[in-house]
Amino acid sequence: MDFSGKKVIVTGSTRGIGKVIAVEFAKRGATVVITGRNKNTAEIVAQNIRNEFNVEAYGIELDFSKDDITPALKEIEEKIDTPDILVNNAGLTRDTIFIRMKEEDWNEVLKVNLTGTFKITQYFVKKMIKKKYGKIINISSIIGFIGNAGQVNYSTTKAGLIGFTKSLAKELAPRNINVNAVAPGFIETDMTEQLPADIKEKYLQQIPMKRFGKPEDVAGVVLFLASDFASYITGETIHINGGMY
Repeated sequence: MDFSGKKVIVTGSTRGIGKVIAVEFAKRGATVVITGRNKNTAEIVAQNIRNEFNVEAYGIELDFSKDDITPALKEIEEKIDTPDILVNNAGLTRDTIFIRMKEEDWNEVLKVNLTGTFKITQYFVKKMIKKKYGKIINISSIIGFIGNAGQVNYSTTKAGLIGFTKSLAKELAPRNINVNAVAPGFIETDMTEQLPADIKEKYLQQIPMKRFGKPEDVAGVVLFLASDFASYITGETIHINGGMY
């Protein structure tokens, strides 16, 4: 797949799955926008991408927990004008059992995981409509489908992204804009690395393939959905979970 000439925004891309997605686009010639809460970290990732792949890359501070993210969105717009591809990856967790969950834990997770996705998508989709082209890929989670104790807030947002994807896909299909989602299972990230050995083993027993996925497994599906190979796919969610349902 060749993404030369394509402009891609990947939110939450200073580390983990988001970073790998951005790198895989850059490898194939795309201009990429790296976003994260820390401006310096985002710029370092962008600089490394520029150096390694000889493509345009920009590091932008974008914090969805802030009430007003318009300045950051305008900065992105100044850099690339209209994105061809938007990958909504940014998200956070505030895990605790429901009866102990504070309202701010609930609100912050919804604000970042759902409202942030709403804001950036609405801002740039208007430009995609004018261009009559766009690919929007939302990163959901297996937790949005099967639930998980201690993650009522997080699972609510990840399930919400599925409804967001399906409804927006119907609205934008006549405008030649595809909207899809991916739902990763347990993927090797900083979070899974920190799990105690017994907890890792417990999760592995639930995965028929008996291993955690890799960020590249997720990135590969995202690139497929952003490519012309997926031009007739919209409103779909692809599960990347090693058979865990």
